[in-house]
Amino acid sequence: MIYTLTLNPAVDLELQVKSFDLNSVTRAVSSRMDAGGKGFNVSRMLAHLNVVSTAVGFIGGHNGARLESELKRQKIETNFCQIAGETRTNISLVRSGSSDHYKVNETGPTVSAFELASLYEKVSRLAFPGDWWVLAGSVPPGVPSTVYAELIRLLKDKGANVFLDGSGDAFELGCKAQPTLIKPNLEEALELLKLPADHGLSLKEISAKLIQLGPKKVVISLGKDGACSFDGSALTVIKSPEIIEKNPIGAGDSLVAGMIWGLFKGDALATALKKGIACGAATASEAGTGLGSLEQVTELLERIE
Repeated sequence: MIYTLTLNPAVDLELQVKSFDLNSVTRAVSSRMDAGGKGFNVSRMLAHLNVVSTAVGFIGGHNGARLESELKRQKIETNFCQIAGETRTNISLVRSGSSDHYKVNETGPTVSAFELASLYEKVSRLAFPGDWWVLAGSVPPGVPSTVYAELIRLLKDKGANVFLDGSGDAFELGCKAQPTLIKPNLEEALELLKLPADHGLSLKEISAKLIQLGPKKVVISLGKDGACSFDGSALTVIKSPEIIEKNPIGAGDSLVAGMIWGLFKGDALATALKKGIACGAATASEAGTGLGSLEQVTELLERIE
């Protein structure tokens, strides 16, 4: 089974505008609501690939109910922990006809120690050997930065595989718990390693340093240039196919979904990376917060060398 865990989900509201005008009223040309959060984005892309996954995490209040309803509408299974606080709202302003955008994210509700304990208990009940768990996104207020590390140790004890895609202290501590795979972008990798922009290291050297932190395998996303994977010995760099980019938001999460799709089927890391890049490119070619389709991904896969 594939599970995606989102600790700090959000109602993602996108407003399309003709221009960004400060200190004046700007009327939206169109609007769109999506179930947001990195783990949810992975589940949404998996659904586009006809792959079943279960979304796990915290939801609360009216926004939480909207999220669960939207995920179920997309035929995504859910198994949430209800919290007292209201699930946050993230707002994107996107200039019509371009990829220019502003994105403002709320911090999110405070999670109590009791609510966090209920999540650990739920994950322990759900996890079985051979499962793939995607732990992704930010940590809400009230949750300690050790949360990913604790979840990784719990899942490994159950024999499950863990794909970690986070940031900040929680990501660093999670890496030390030795997840199966991590996926920072290049900027996040340098931040994790505390390296300056003029570090002078190759991708293989950077990847090797990341492995030394604890994860068994590493993928570094390189934006329009594709991504690289490293299993401790061999580095694979795969270029992204040329597309007409409409909105890059969510492309990294689609890359994770494509990789999970491959890894769950038993693909080698490099083969799964190819699927991931095709999924990321497909989503980047969609306007707004749309995701790539299976047909697009299949066509892009044939163009990747």
